[in-house]
Amino acid sequence: MRIGILTGGGDVPGLNPCIKAVAGSAAELGWETIGFRRGWSGPLEIDPDDPESVDAHTIILDRGRVRGIDRTGGTILHTSRTNPGRVAVKDLPPFIEAPYAVDDNARIDCTDHVLEVIDRLGIQALIAIGGDDTLSYAARLHQEGVKVMACPKTMDNDVYGTDYCIGFGTAVSRSVDAIDALRTPTGSHERIAVIELFGRNSGETALISGYLAAADRVLISEVPFDVEKVAELIMQDKAANPAGYAMIVISEGATIRGGRTVESGEEDPYGHRKLGGIGNILGEEIKRLTGQGIVNQSLAYLMRAGAPDALDRMVASAYGTMAVQKLAAGESGLMMAIRDGNYETVPIDTCIQGKKRVDVAQLYDADAYRPVIRQVQGKPMFLY
Repeated sequence: MRIGILTGGGDVPGLNPCIKAVAGSAAELGWETIGFRRGWSGPLEIDPDDPESVDAHTIILDRGRVRGIDRTGGTILHTSRTNPGRVAVKDLPPFIEAPYAVDDNARIDCTDHVLEVIDRLGIQALIAIGGDDTLSYAARLHQEGVKVMACPKTMDNDVYGTDYCIGFGTAVSRSVDAIDALRTPTGSHERIAVIELFGRNSGETALISGYLAAADRVLISEVPFDVEKVAELIMQDKAANPAGYAMIVISEGATIRGGRTVESGEEDPYGHRKLGGIGNILGEEIKRLTGQGIVNQSLAYLMRAGAPDALDRMVASAYGTMAVQKLAAGESGLMMAIRDGNYETVPIDTCIQGKKRVDVAQLYDADAYRPVIRQVQGKPMFLY
């Protein structure tokens, strides 16, 4: 049997351990694993009539090739935010002629081409590792009859249908370490730190990181905030601290009450623009209202940089192993998941059946802008 594997969307620590687990488990069964380079861009960019094109966009993942990759961050397959179902005309590979219909947004559905590539390369099953965007296209291929498995990854932990996504634990650990470290310059200068974290429209990474690092206030995507109230509260926190400083953690998707999320750049193939900048805006507003010095810091890619922690290595390895085991059992069309502390599978289209967001009623004080854990017993490890 020959299986394909790809990683799409943003990189996170844990992708390489998942790749290694897939390739290793497949090798034990005598299967061959072919990696598509750069996510869904791989099969999109392959001209199946051109061997050089195939070689440029695939890699054979034998035991020797994946031997030590679990100790490294990122993905050896590289990644992209390509969606073959919505390809901009300007991004259409030159060898694809256009019997493909152009939609109202000048996007072309190249799924027929992807299906041909999978068939011509003899790929009998495909494992996609990614967030809800990457996995939504995997679900599309499942509908088209391809045997597909999905492994959820995102440092935001926002894929619907699973309590845990590859990359989340490491992102929280990196964030907590950075917040703790930033107390040094903030305290030395008796300032207010505003630390912006990745998270898109889910505030869970900011919530958990701020909670564990004991930040004074935590602003999440799910609850718009009042700038003047935040300024008043953080000044109270600063006055109450013998060291004379205070810490705010803010999610990149947080919004000022009555305002909109801060975005920039063009939309990607999934309709997303780049988020970020709300931390700087909040810092400037607090400075204007209070006259205090501000330490503004966006952790950004540092949250997803470097090797995975033990938790992400474990979960990633388990997801990859389970995906191959399920294929060997004749199953497909599934997403690997952790639910109520157990490894489970759910239908692959579960990720597009809803939105995973912070349970504000259980985990957040929307008046004080702080995490509040109203109940621990019966909650998953990350209280979600």
